[in-house]
Amino acid sequence: MNRRVVVTGLGAVTPIGNDVESFWSSVKEGKIGFGPITAFDTTDYKAKLAAEVKDYDPTLSMDKKSSKRMERFSQFAVTAAGEALKDSGLDMEKEDPFRVGCAISSGIGSLATVEREHQRIIDRGPGKVGPLMVPLMISNMAAGNVSIAYGLKGKNIDVVTACASGTHSIGEAMRTIQYGDADVMLAGGTESCISPVGVAGFTALTALSTSDDPNSCSLPFDARRSGFVMGEGAGIVVLEEYEHAKKRGAKILAELVGYGATADAYHITSPAEDGSGAAMAMKFAMADAGIKPEDVDYINAHGTATHYNDLFETRAIKLAFGEHAYKLKVNSTKSMIGHLLGAAGAVEFVVTVKELQEGFLHRTVGYKEKDEELDLDYCAEEYRGDIKYALSDSLGFGGHNAAVVVKKFSE
Repeated sequence: MNRRVVVTGLGAVTPIGNDVESFWSSVKEGKIGFGPITAFDTTDYKAKLAAEVKDYDPTLSMDKKSSKRMERFSQFAVTAAGEALKDSGLDMEKEDPFRVGCAISSGIGSLATVEREHQRIIDRGPGKVGPLMVPLMISNMAAGNVSIAYGLKGKNIDVVTACASGTHSIGEAMRTIQYGDADVMLAGGTESCISPVGVAGFTALTALSTSDDPNSCSLPFDARRSGFVMGEGAGIVVLEEYEHAKKRGAKILAELVGYGATADAYHITSPAEDGSGAAMAMKFAMADAGIKPEDVDYINAHGTATHYNDLFETRAIKLAFGEHAYKLKVNSTKSMIGHLLGAAGAVEFVVTVKELQEGFLHRTVGYKEKDEELDLDYCAEEYRGDIKYALSDSLGFGGHNAAVVVKKFSE
């Protein structure tokens, strides 16, 4: 358990950039990815905006035949994983493939497959269901397709904890390396559920914003917040045992030093009102990292822009950090890309690593009006300065909480 875990590669497909370079550039600009849904006709839907991935061509990162045997969430994962591997400089021909694994989550899998094949049953009968329905639909196929595409024969898992999935996968991959079960893990999350069932289902929960203004539809921590906006995409990182990375001369982007996970045991959709579950996940992550709350400079928050999440998450931060909470910088990447569900924590992890590297914290775009109890520093403006420790947290339906602590790398 003393094995150090470092980040050596990043990959992303997002609503504001289909690779890390363009995504990070958009983040620094405060660019938003919201617009009218193009995936289906929203005439009868209350929620009409989403953060869709634009101009995505899967054949740029895989052959056409392979792309046709994957749904969009799997395609995103393969693309982002390929970018992360290239960024890491890892040469699989020189690696023991059974020591390289992946932990890649999808909270839902492919609703589009279910919708399409269910319609076939209605229109043409059960005998006309596509033979690839199940492997196209199930959430573990993102991890499966990544391992097939890149020859990863080590531990291969799909942690499904709703909107905490990506963060849990990164944490569990870290544990895998620390424990000695792998030297390298590709970790993260992917999601693509901007579909009739997805939008209708979250609307019925009153979780989605019904704003028709792309500039004010996703407002984390703002008094005007009205719900989250559905996003899609993938974030995949290469995690590596430090000595392994050092031996092959890898460039090290950051160090992953802490992981905490808890359950609220409270409600199927609402976080615990006092924030205790999320607070303990953060405390466990800091204890795992061997640091005090005062050592943390910044939190990339879950920050969904729903009334209860932002309130209860703020309470959790205060509970975990005490008076130091008021010295923290807190922002929400969802203010630009919406909520990527099972991919959210992973894409936010990519952002956190880039922020540590460059000493730049993005603003929470659209944040203007303070809410009475939401009185922390939510980064109304961008911040520049040295950040040593950052924490990223995620909360999922079912009461799942996950937090990771990332450290600016030093020998």
